[in-house]
Amino acid sequence: MEKIYDVVIIGGGPGGYTSALYCARAGLSTMVLEKLSAGGQMALTSQIDNYPGFEEGIDGFSLAEKMEQGAERFGAETELAEVLSVDFSNDIKIVESSEGTFKAKTVIIATGAVPRELGVPGEKELVGRGVGYCATCDGMFYRNKTVMVVGGGNTAAADAMTLSRICEKVILVHRRDSLRATKVYHKQLEETENIEFYWNTTVSEFLYEKKLTGAKLHNVKTGEDTEISVDGAFISIGRKPASELFEGILDMDEAGYIVADESTRTNIPGVFAIGDVRTKALRQVVTAVADGATASHYIEEYLAHQI
Repeated sequence: MEKIYDVVIIGGGPGGYTSALYCARAGLSTMVLEKLSAGGQMALTSQIDNYPGFEEGIDGFSLAEKMEQGAERFGAETELAEVLSVDFSNDIKIVESSEGTFKAKTVIIATGAVPRELGVPGEKELVGRGVGYCATCDGMFYRNKTVMVVGGGNTAAADAMTLSRICEKVILVHRRDSLRATKVYHKQLEETENIEFYWNTTVSEFLYEKKLTGAKLHNVKTGEDTEISVDGAFISIGRKPASELFEGILDMDEAGYIVADESTRTNIPGVFAIGDVRTKALRQVVTAVADGATASHYIEEYLAHQI
């Protein structure tokens, strides 16, 4: 007979493997489908200092391996496969992948979100060598240095404020003449002495040797090009949830995040969304892990009522 898992988890990041750990420990047959390798975006992070339990910090790849091994210790399985389509219309959910069809009583979506890129020369080459997408994660590497924040929304404003408390100088670059961020940020930013604004300005190129040394800026009103020296640059122009596969199936907000509250339940019974792909206030490794534990609780509850 074809195996029907208690739970199939789409995505092997910190949320996915935490839910796998909790579900497997609860005696549920558990399969994790991950298209690349354990950890998701976390695996690309060279140093994580804000995850509890590692007093010297830990690199994302090593933490991901530990999470995978912890889940598999209790019987969770992993298949390296890309999910191609899903059918959530019946009690038994069907997940079609590059490695075959998987059936499950419940599904956890842990596909994450990726930062939006500027798409300018030097950006890809400098990720982890001066260019970053999470000031909360990596800001401490630039203590008493000069950094640039690119963007004008709430994320950029919050990143600039966070970095202003760590760095000697913060340069905020925005393509318009005023911020799109909530008004509450405007006064704070203007009154913070070590924040400098470059309005009507875009980044045309990152400058580097072995690591980031500066950036070429272009004023969209005057046409003037300038170069500035910075030690770090944070791209804060939003994130894109990896939710395209579920469009028209699950409820989503305007940005494409799957609508799921703190219970992680979606609009379809037996389908849960955790980590960066769901609607939530804070997207960090520790909150994804919390989601994974929460989802397992509600999966146990759901399955108990299905008997």
